Amino acid sequence: MDYTLEDTQRKEKLLRTVYALQVKSDATFQKASPLLSSHRGLGMVTEHQVHELAEKAKVICHDLDNIRNHLFYRQNDLIQQIPNPSGSRYGGVSGIHCALDGSVYMTCEGAPRVHVFNRSGQVVQSLPCVELKKKETFLPEDVALTRAGMVAVTDMVSGTVRVFNPHSKFSKGEWVKISQFRSPRGIGVDTSGKILVTDYTEGRVHSFALDPAFKVQSHHSVSDLCGPRYVCAAPEGGVVVSEECGDVKLFSSSHKLLFSIGNRFGHAFGNPAGVCADREGNVIVADEQRREIRLFPRSGSPICLVSKGLQKPTGIACSTQGLLYVADSGDDKIKVFKYRVRPPFSSDVLSVPTDSPNLTPRWKAE
Repeated sequence: MDYTLEDTQRKEKLLRTVYALQVKSDATFQKASPLLSSHRGLGMVTEHQVHELAEKAKVICHDLDNIRNHLFYRQNDLIQQIPNPSGSRYGGVSGIHCALDGSVYMTCEGAPRVHVFNRSGQVVQSLPCVELKKKETFLPEDVALTRAGMVAVTDMVSGTVRVFNPHSKFSKGEWVKISQFRSPRGIGVDTSGKILVTDYTEGRVHSFALDPAFKVQSHHSVSDLCGPRYVCAAPEGGVVVSEECGDVKLFSSSHKLLFSIGNRFGHAFGNPAGVCADREGNVIVADEQRREIRLFPRSGSPICLVSKGLQKPTGIACSTQGLLYVADSGDDKIKVFKYRVRPPFSSDVLSVPTDSPNLTPRWKAE
């Protein structure tokens, strides 16, 4: 940020404006509250005036939300580029997952392995994707971590989901085939620990748990989707899923459709790909066709986090440190952006359901 005289003047003007709104609203509330609670009627206040004030208040609150969001988030702040360690002969990077400890898991289109990076972008581990019993390699499409910290991948070619078990009888661990689907593509884990898998051809998102013996439990699915690609956990335990050349939809923890991002925000996607949700509950979407990344906040208007420097963004993931990892298959790199001014604090996260315009609301159905 440039600390010029002009910047300082704009800051002072913004602070004075927000302070003036606060003082006026507090003064009006202090005068109006005892009158409205102890006297009958509304005096000379008409219904039209109440309606007009309510509509103006919505606009002002929306504008304040936008100001807050634009203070918190950055655009096009590229801080690092990590080349694909498998090399370009295997195709571009595709799936990506960021763990709570800051380590990053990555797959690429044709490489039979999962790479693990540390926060500095150095490869600390590479898991070969080989089924030891049959001595056959497979190609992971997308990657996620289970609640137990085990790597889970989709294999679209063979139609399977596999989990890497480091505690198997083999010294280096083994991949366990846990379920069969027609065309599993994206994979994620919801807030309850269930594995989420998109079935591209069937137009479904599957949700299931695993017992200690890697057996599928509590299987549920959401149907009638149009080419579901990527999936992630949503705020309040729901699910976010992107549809190829379509929209991004948010489902509740009971698998009911809450709304589509496009309809809610009046936004037209080109080809939505990777999706993730940060700790504040904002949904972030990579648009492969438009070559951009947008953040859809709980309150306020969408924000374009990345508008340049991308060739073909596919998978995305965000860290608790305010970093956004983008798998750009167009130039075969992971691009790291600083999308938040600072890491989130507990005071930023308000999960109390309320209709007050001064508090951050939960996602609600349309």
